[in-house]
Amino acid sequence: MRVGIIGRSEILYDVITVLEEAGHSIELIITSKEAPEYTKTSKDFEQKATQLNACFIHTPRILETQKEIKDLDLDIAVSVNYSGIIPQEIIDCFKIGILNAHGGDLPKYRGNACQAWAILNGETKVGLCIHNMIGGELDNGDIIARDYLEIDINTKVGFIWNWMNQRIPSLFLKALDKLESDRSYILEVQDSDPSVALRCYPRKPEDGRIDWKQGAKDILRLINASGSPYSGAYCFLEKKKIIVWDAELVNDGEIYCAVPGQVVGLENESIIISTGQGKLKLNRIDYNGIKNPREVINSIRSRLS
Repeated sequence: MRVGIIGRSEILYDVITVLEEAGHSIELIITSKEAPEYTKTSKDFEQKATQLNACFIHTPRILETQKEIKDLDLDIAVSVNYSGIIPQEIIDCFKIGILNAHGGDLPKYRGNACQAWAILNGETKVGLCIHNMIGGELDNGDIIARDYLEIDINTKVGFIWNWMNQRIPSLFLKALDKLESDRSYILEVQDSDPSVALRCYPRKPEDGRIDWKQGAKDILRLINASGSPYSGAYCFLEKKKIIVWDAELVNDGEIYCAVPGQVVGLENESIIISTGQGKLKLNRIDYNGIKNPREVINSIRSRLS
């Protein structure tokens, strides 16, 4: 099919390679200024467009390119991380429309930070969907392809991100191949009933503050949901910030009394903390550049807050 590419990030760059190698014709690339964390810049996309002899457009205002896009008479477009809202007028420029990759089990998980919310909610799997875009609607539109990753209480958000980054290009290809064979193909019509949807709102760095009065399982989920590529769950030792990157549950059977946040065990490279319910072992932290918790804490009289 004759395909347009809309968006940014190294994931989208990999999508171009996978689709082109599979025989789809990339004839349009629209991008805008990259985010600081992206390893592929707008210059990389421009060079790729030159290599493919594709039309290249750099703009944060995609609606202004409507006529130029329409004149190309393309079959379909795929979009990942474009910096602005894509209106219906642009979607209608493509014969089949625009496909979007969403890291949530639609229609249940819509919106932002869905992978982190799935961990916090104790889900046993996370979904990745390729769906038709609808102008002005959030993560709506019929689902064309879907995949799942099983997770548990020890799964870190970075692991999910890596899985999705690796899976998105091939899932886009699967969706395009389905639509090339049958342009009306739909894996699942998204239910419009709002009671079946779960809207996920953005999370901020301060949401990673650990409350040691919570149970060990909830704190572990917070640590795993707040890790890289996010800024990390954190607490304080004598008013100095500690970021906790890796932890695990402790089930030693001990009957004990301790204040939540109190150090109740010291190991070679770990410390054990009392919570509101159960214990948690901290294996890797960041405390002024120190990663080993035992280099920071050496007494069971220490307490985290």
